[in-house]
Parts: sequence; C-alpha cells; structure tokens
Amino acid sequence: MLEKTFFLLCLSSALGNELCTPGASDGYKVRLSINTALGEEAYPWNPNEMFLFRASLAFAMRNHIAGQIFEVSNIVVCDETPRVSFWFVVTSPLNPSELVNKGNVEEAVRKSRNRINSAFLLSDNTLEFVGIPPTLAAPVSPDTPPWLIVFGVVMGAVGAGIVAVLVLSVVQKKRKKSRKTEDEDTEVEIRPKAMENGDGVYNPSFTDEEPITQM
Repeated sequence: MLEKTFFLLCLSSALGNELCTPGASDGYKVRLSINTALGEEAYPWNPNEMFLFRASLAFAMRNHIAGQIFEVSNIVVCDETPRVSFWFVVTSPLNPSELVNKGNVEEAVRKSRNRINSAFLLSDNTLEFVGIPPTLAAPVSPDTPPWLIVFGVVMGAVGAGIVAVLVLSVVQKKRKKSRKTEDEDTEVEIRPKAMENGDGVYNPSFTDEEPITQM
C-alpha cells in the first residue's frame, strides 16, 4: 500500500512537471517583491514559503470549487528564480493529468486574494499574479447622500445669484441717484452765470430783492 501511494505521488509530480512550463496556456506567473514591501524586516524565500504559497492556493481552490478537495500536490510550480518569481498551474483532484481552466483559477485567486496577501504580509502591488488584475477596493460610501450634496450645491448657486442681483440693483440705484444730484447741482450753477452774462430774461418774481417804489 505504501509503495502504491509513493508511486502515485511520483506520477503526479512527474505529470505536473510536464504540464507546468513557462507561458503555459493555463498557467500564471507570480512575482513577489518582499524586500520592497518589508525592507529590513524582509524574510528569506525558501521551500517553506513556497509550501505556504501552494497551500494558500489549494485553500483558494477549495473555497471556490465546492466538492473538490484540492491538495498541495495539485498546485504545481516551475521555473522558480532567485528574484522570487515562478509559474504555477493547478491540476484537477479527479485527474492529475488535467489542468483546471484559467477561469476557475482566476476567480479563486480573486476571492481569496486578501487571504493570500496576508499570509505573506504583502499587497496586490508586491504579490503580483501576472494576468490577474488586482482586487479593487470597495467604494467608499459618503455619509451624506449624493443627491443631497447636489441639491446643496444648486441651492447655494441660486442663493449666490439672487444676492448678486440684489447688490447690483442697489448699486445701480445709487449711481442713478448720484447722477441726478450732480445734474441738479450743475443746473443751479448754470442759471446765475447765464443772468450775469445777460443771457435769458430777468424775472423779478424769482428774486429775493425787495422792489423799490418810486415816489
């Protein structure tokens, strides 16, 4: 029994190595920027970290596809580089020679992206699944409803317009009154000058001088 189990594990590994190649149609490249993300607190990448990654992917696949028990052996990794990049494919638990299609793998990664990032203390920018867009942050809902904000802006604009019209009206009235006063003052100044120059007709009824009665 033990020999049979060992043989199946070796067969699964050999089949996986054949299926996982750089640029595989159902494979994905992963890049980790541990030093960039953690600086002096960066941890070394070693086989234990790779096991954790494969276990995280197996968890994500179990979480997405109900009824199929994915194991670490179903996450096949290849073309690993010292700069911490590698390719991986996911084999079916029912048939180790068959790859899980990209659609299921992408959806599984998206659903568990935060859990995978947290396992390595990284983010979407420092743990990159090439070809799988980063998860989007949930939209922030404002405390004030948008329609109320728009209504307040419109009412503010209307109020400012009314104030501007009132101020303009008052200014125009003041200008008209000022011009009328200036015109009256000019007319008063012109009349005495006209009399002194002999222009116009002298009407005694409009003078304050007392008439002199001839004896």
